[in-house]
Amino acid sequence: MKIRLKILISFLLILLTTNQIIAQDATKVHKDSLNTVITKYYDLNLKIFQANSTITDIDRVFELFTDDFTYIHPKYGGIYTREDLYNGYVRNQKNGGYDGKVTDIKILNKIVGLNAVAVQKRFVERKDGRIKEGKSEMTLFEFKNGKISRIFEYW
Repeated sequence: MKIRLKILISFLLILLTTNQIIAQDATKVHKDSLNTVITKYYDLNLKIFQANSTITDIDRVFELFTDDFTYIHPKYGGIYTREDLYNGYVRNQKNGGYDGKVTDIKILNKIVGLNAVAVQKRFVERKDGRIKEGKSEMTLFEFKNGKISRIFEYW
């Protein structure tokens, strides 16, 4: 009887340990996938900010968003739907707003949580013939099913 009890306890401990390892691996994969989407978002935006960007470049960034995506930026007018933001990108492009002045987007820090990532970043811009780093800014990304569902700008 003691041997069966020892075997049962050993089996339960192995099962518990295995479940913890699987949960840790799933969390790492989740964080890695969110990081990948954030990196792609900033890479695509940097491409859009260049003078030779196209509507296709804008379309690619919007592939990262859910259908019910919202963009919130209180300093610049509040809440934007996916359509509002898309139209703003296109309008800025047609009006020459994307002129290559932004040369880089430097990620200073990221905090990855469950379906959310807080990012501290700086825009690196060409001003007066020199490259200058902008002030530090914070953005919160929320996710649904691996896509960005909401961006909230805290700058």
